Amino acid sequence: MKCDKKDLLLYAVTDRSWLKGQSLYQQVEEAIKGGATMIQLREKELKEDQFFKEAVEIQKLCRRYQIPFLINDNVELAQKIQADGVHVGQSDMEALDVRKKLGDTAIIGVSARTVEEAVRAFSHGADYLGVGAVFPTGTKTDAEDVDKQTLKEICQAVDIPVVAIGGIGTDNILTLKGSGICGVAVVSAVFGAADIRSATEELLAKVKQIAE
Repeated sequence: MKCDKKDLLLYAVTDRSWLKGQSLYQQVEEAIKGGATMIQLREKELKEDQFFKEAVEIQKLCRRYQIPFLINDNVELAQKIQADGVHVGQSDMEALDVRKKLGDTAIIGVSARTVEEAVRAFSHGADYLGVGAVFPTGTKTDAEDVDKQTLKEICQAVDIPVVAIGGIGTDNILTLKGSGICGVAVVSAVFGAADIRSATEELLAKVKQIAE
């Protein structure tokens, strides 16, 4: 599966900080029903066997709804379950090496904060870029902000889709209009919401106004 721009419109990245008595599976399904176009499973604390079990279950869910399912960072797990792809950061495996491991059909996303990082990821075979944090965010306290001008320059410098990430919500998403992004990746705006489905629907309506 290759990712299309439309798959990146509203990209939901999981976080079990807000389970509130629900399972992550239930929350992901609510996000999908609300219009999430891609799911990334992000787990920093789970043991490998639990991560594997959860990944298999959520992958089945995404396949049922026919939306791409990516694993954050863990290239070995993505390969093992034949996930649609993987998202890696600057400190993780280079896109070139990920491509060798996962093959031509895998979706490879790379985090970038500068034009240089973006161009390198593009030249190494990334399918899309996640650029941020575009606003202050509580989910990644070490993330440095990327201003709108830099975001715009990154979009102009590469021939692959760019999604903005970091602190994005319904209150600020429209300020990203004109930057060149094709969508947004969100964590707390979806999974931290009291009503995940309606929050996702509201975000989707707004991102459709700004996606290019």
